Amino acid sequence: MKNVFSYKVAWGDADAAGIVFYPHFYRWMDQATHELFDVAGLPTVKLFKDERVGLPILEAHCRFEKPVFFGTVIDIESTLLELHRKVFKIRHRFKTGDTLNATGYEVRAWTVFSGDRPKAVPIPEEVRALFQGE
Repeated sequence: MKNVFSYKVAWGDADAAGIVFYPHFYRWMDQATHELFDVAGLPTVKLFKDERVGLPILEAHCRFEKPVFFGTVIDIESTLLELHRKVFKIRHRFKTGDTLNATGYEVRAWTVFSGDRPKAVPIPEEVRALFQGE
């Protein structure tokens, strides 16, 4: 499954030179993951509210290729790369036009927040089918 999320870079995203400050890429990856789940029909706010399921990040990485500047529209292409028993990996590609500005990924766990502490649990079969296009 894949989704493209577009974002216009705000002044507060940039440093004094107008270049995006790197932590914002991690914030955008997080937002793009939530957008991917929304498009799949699994809004994360509803998952948490109704089922007490969250998707905490276990690992995140970003590699920067070309700078992104204030006022630019950046497209964040998010693709589910791996789907394991309890965890999944999403790749994010940041592009301005045809230019690849950065690539990154997140590894997240399907986690229930209903007990004494959060616990990773198997990803439900209906969710697997949805993301695997069945």
